[in-house]
Amino acid sequence: MNIIGRLTRDAEVRTTSQDKQVVNFSVAVNDSYQNKEGERIEQTAYFDCSYWKTPNVVKMLTKGLLVELTGRISTRAWIGKDGEPKAGLNFHTSDIKPLAGGRKAETVQATAQSETNSIAGQSTEDDLPF
Repeated sequence: MNIIGRLTRDAEVRTTSQDKQVVNFSVAVNDSYQNKEGERIEQTAYFDCSYWKTPNVVKMLTKGLLVELTGRISTRAWIGKDGEPKAGLNFHTSDIKPLAGGRKAETVQATAQSETNSIAGQSTEDDLPF
């Protein structure tokens, strides 16, 4: 499943009790429709997201960044401190694609791509194999 939304806060890296690192962030997804009376209704859904592949993405995941996420949704329920039942949506992210957010996002994306090529032992100026 894919969702497109804006980060509501900067991402954070956390370490689990099994010493695995996870990147946590929150995304707001806006939707709108027109009701029977012709009024435009705006709705926003908030997703708590987790990304397990690499903690390096935390550098680009800053508040306000528009991203397209691929992954799966799960729900959770709990009792709040006030004793009231609460519910939330989790998005287990397998792929993150920055869509907009200005020069900073583009610079970080280019840097991340460069790092990926370096890690793979490739230069971005390799000769084509044909």
